[in-house]
Amino acid sequence: MDFSNKVVIITGASSGIGASVAVLYAKQSAKLVLTGRNEQSLNTISKQCEEVNGIKPLIVKADVTDDNDIKKIVLNTIEHFGRIDVLVNNAGVGVRASILDGVKPFDEAIATNIRSAYLLTSLATPYLIESKGNVVNVSSVAAFGPIKGVDFLPYCISKAAMDQFTKCVALELGPQGVRVNSVNPGCTRTPFAEAAGFTKDNVTQLYTQRAESYPLRKVAERDEVADLILYLSSDRARSITGSVYVIDNGEMLV
Repeated sequence: MDFSNKVVIITGASSGIGASVAVLYAKQSAKLVLTGRNEQSLNTISKQCEEVNGIKPLIVKADVTDDNDIKKIVLNTIEHFGRIDVLVNNAGVGVRASILDGVKPFDEAIATNIRSAYLLTSLATPYLIESKGNVVNVSSVAAFGPIKGVDFLPYCISKAAMDQFTKCVALELGPQGVRVNSVNPGCTRTPFAEAAGFTKDNVTQLYTQRAESYPLRKVAERDEVADLILYLSSDRARSITGSVYVIDNGEMLV
C-alpha cells in the first residue's frame, strides 16, 4: 500500500489508535495532518513519523468540539498541502453515565464523537470529491449494544450514530467517487479506559477479564486496528464503501 503524495488528516492523533495509525501511514509515505488537544504529544508523534519517511507532518492543535478549530484543520491543510485524500475521524471520548445523570453527558458524547466528525467531513468533502478520496470513521462495537457492566449510555448512542453517519454519507458520496467506511473495535489496549475514569488496576483487570471471555482469548492491540484503517483507506479497498468493519476478537459472539 503506497500513500505517496496523498494527504491524510487524522483527528485524535496524539495517542492510542490515532498515534499508531499516524506512524503506519508515515511508513507508506503519506503526508500527514495530525490534530489533537495535546500539542506536546502531537510533536512526539510527529517526530516519529518524520523519522520514518522524512516528511514533516502538519500539526494542528485543535479541540474538535470547537467549530472554529474544525474549520482551522481544513483551512491549514489546504494552505499547507493543497489537497485532502483521506480523513480519519478518530477523535472520541468515553463518556460514562446513566439515564439518571441528565443530558449533559449525552451532549458531551455527541459533541466529541459524532458532531465533530459530521462537521469536519462536511468541510472536507469538496476536497475529497476532487481527489476521489475517502473517509474512515473510528466507531466501536458499542454501536451494536450496551457495554455490559458499565454505564456507557451516551457513548453507545454516539457510536450507533457514527455507524449510521458512515452509511448515509457513503450512499450520498459514492456516485462522486468518495468512499466512507467505519472501523469498530472491541476492547483495545489504549489509554481510552483510563481517560474514561478507570484506574490502572481497573484497566489491567478489565483486559484480563475480557481476554479470558473472548473466543480468541485476547484483546486487540492498537496497531491491529491501525492496520485495518490503513487498508480501508487504501486503493486495495476501492470497492468497499458504507461498510462497518468489526475488530473485536470475537467479543460480539459471546
